[in-house]
Amino acid sequence: IDVSRVPELCAITTEPDLVRLGAGATWSEIVAAPLPAGFDGLKAAAREIGSIQIQNRGTIGGNLCNASPAADSVPPLLTLDARVEIASPFRRRQLALSEFILGNRRTALEPDEILIAVLVPRKQAERFTSHFIKLGARRYLVISIAMIAVALERTADGAIARAHVAVGSCSAVAQRLPEVEAAL
Repeated sequence: IDVSRVPELCAITTEPDLVRLGAGATWSEIVAAPLPAGFDGLKAAAREIGSIQIQNRGTIGGNLCNASPAADSVPPLLTLDARVEIASPFRRRQLALSEFILGNRRTALEPDEILIAVLVPRKQAERFTSHFIKLGARRYLVISIAMIAVALERTADGAIARAHVAVGSCSAVAQRLPEVEAAL
């Protein structure tokens, strides 16, 4: 089912407490959106996803629901403590992204549910700066061999106040690295 013309599923909005990325938002729309610096890592990942044609049609929701260990969007979203919003005809619920992707090609979606949005705490997105890099066999149209996303919050004098680090393609599910974060 093509949901690309359902405005509520494609909108990128800033609300008082969160930034809401509709599951139907394309990678090109995410790159062009005026998002806080905490989203720079996600934007860098978006620029690495396939060709420009794929970036113009591929969506953040499709990338997450595909649940590939090499999904470029997952590490940067993990560093921002992203949650997903899921809907069925009977209810809506939210899950941490880390609880949504269960394994290779497996999500926590029930048969009657769809992913409708990705939610990121606004304060965190505004306080952090972030980056994303990946290693692949060539520059474009490549499945990641390994990728890393980092989001940092700094003090006024430039010291690291908080660090969030996530890797992808290194296990069945992308994951945060709490020991590395604590060391930083």
